[in-house]
Amino acid sequence: MVAGRSTALLSAMVAGALVCALPAAGPALAQPAQDKREREQELRQVTDQQQRTEAELARLRSEIAGLKGDRARLNADLLKTAASVRAAEERVLDSQARLDAATASEDALRRSLDSRRGIITEVLAALQRMGRKPPPAVIVRPEDMLEAIRAAILLGYVLPEIRSEAENLVVDLNELVRLREAARSERQRLAAERDTIAGERTRLAALVEARQSQIETSESALADERKRLEALVRQAQTLKDLIGRAESDAATIRRAEEQARRTPAAASSAAELAVATANAFRDPARLQPRIALQDARGMLALPVNGAISRSFGAPDGFGGHERGISIAARSESVVTAPSDGWIMFAGPYRSFGRVLIINAGNGYNFVLTGLQHTSVEIGQFVLAGEPVGAMGAAPTGAKGTEAAPSPMTLYVELRKDGQPIDPSPWWAKALSEKARG
Repeated sequence: MVAGRSTALLSAMVAGALVCALPAAGPALAQPAQDKREREQELRQVTDQQQRTEAELARLRSEIAGLKGDRARLNADLLKTAASVRAAEERVLDSQARLDAATASEDALRRSLDSRRGIITEVLAALQRMGRKPPPAVIVRPEDMLEAIRAAILLGYVLPEIRSEAENLVVDLNELVRLREAARSERQRLAAERDTIAGERTRLAALVEARQSQIETSESALADERKRLEALVRQAQTLKDLIGRAESDAATIRRAEEQARRTPAAASSAAELAVATANAFRDPARLQPRIALQDARGMLALPVNGAISRSFGAPDGFGGHERGISIAARSESVVTAPSDGWIMFAGPYRSFGRVLIINAGNGYNFVLTGLQHTSVEIGQFVLAGEPVGAMGAAPTGAKGTEAAPSPMTLYVELRKDGQPIDPSPWWAKALSEKARG
């Protein structure tokens, strides 16, 4: 009798737990239309907030106009804003990774529940039958003793399995609800970070416009430079050929020689190196590098946020080896100069997107390919961390959705006296390790 009551009570408790869990998790088992509406609303909000009004741009330009006469303040603001954009982009990467993990776990758990649908149905049916026909009360009807014994034997055999399945189901349903809440929170955080990036990019664009308006190169000189670069592009057959022609071009060599005279030599002692590294990037008004690139090892940031997908020296899939590194970056990510230097080349080249070559002095050149936009001109001096361009936009319909858009690839090559070298010693250790994942 006691055993019969305890088993009936246990089955009722398990059924009650399922009843409590199922209303909360029911929407999780079948994707509700509400989620679609929420995501569409989020997409509209992100799109609307990214489209800044002309009034906002006018306000920013008015604010920045006061900086035009002060190169140091303008550069400092430009570097600070670029750093803010990159920090927000990095937070978006982290948030997207958490969202992807939560979504993957939710999908896996949903598939597991779907695969066990038959077992779940049997457990629920068994509990319903037990609720409708509980074990007989032997005290009230002693003649049912045999039936009670049979029921107790049967329940003693079946109930542990039913209880185990029911408890597992409750745990899984509660976990599914938790994962859906985590994914919803990450989507909200992601939308907020995208709003931050949109505002910062608007300010960055205005600052870049102010910076470029201060370039003293005449329009005719710029036109001549562009014609010269177009000729180089037409003559080059491969990217390697383009880089070689750009580095060996007579006008480029003359400019590089003049720039070399403004580049400090490598430190000759540990004390001199300590002084050089301490003051290397402090002055935002500098018009030439304050440190030789060979002394800047371990001090440079990757030019874009993302994971290094191919390392220097890795097989390139064509029987050769990589001459640089490839970074998988998010669409529209800001690209910054990896070091102080002068722009040697800035223009489109075939399927490589826009190509940038930066003369870092003392025979060192950085080559960046894969950009969709550039914001610098030939001969311009740029600071380490200063924005020089951006990656391409996401495919139509990809922005604002839960899934991360396909990554863009930025290729970075470091050359010394015309030969590619491994750039990994130059990247700041913490940054490069994080980028590698």
